[in-house]
Amino acid sequence: MSDVVLRVAAVGDVAAILDLYLSAGIADAGFTVDEGREKLAEFRRYPSLRVFVAEIEGVVVGTYELLIMDNLAKRGARSGVVEDVAVAPAMQGRGVGRAMMLHAFEQCRRAGCYKLVLSSNAKREEAHRFYESLGFERHGYSFRVVLEPKGTE
Repeated sequence: MSDVVLRVAAVGDVAAILDLYLSAGIADAGFTVDEGREKLAEFRRYPSLRVFVAEIEGVVVGTYELLIMDNLAKRGARSGVVEDVAVAPAMQGRGVGRAMMLHAFEQCRRAGCYKLVLSSNAKREEAHRFYESLGFERHGYSFRVVLEPKGTE
């Protein structure tokens, strides 16, 4: 198998990214490709939020988002947050996810982050074993509240 190439996502990658999200069960069919392209353009205005894609032989086979943020409570120390990790089902177990997470580690090291965090659905035990194999540790609890957008009440 060829090497995995990681790069910042381009507008032309949006359809493949949305397909990866669907196949991974991360998102439903809520976004059209055009809406996804608009959202990716919006992301580019954030100074430290990037969507990355993993390619093999020019085909997008994985994606993840990385936010690097400064923390006032930590004397300005930076931390990284990984979101929406997805690998094409046919490519799982072939090193794509590992390459993406090692890429995230390097991005965070370059930015001077003191930690990198992610959350994973409690039911995804196989994903948890994968993250632990990379050195992630279970830490604390993840909480969420689902909010209705303003004006939809």
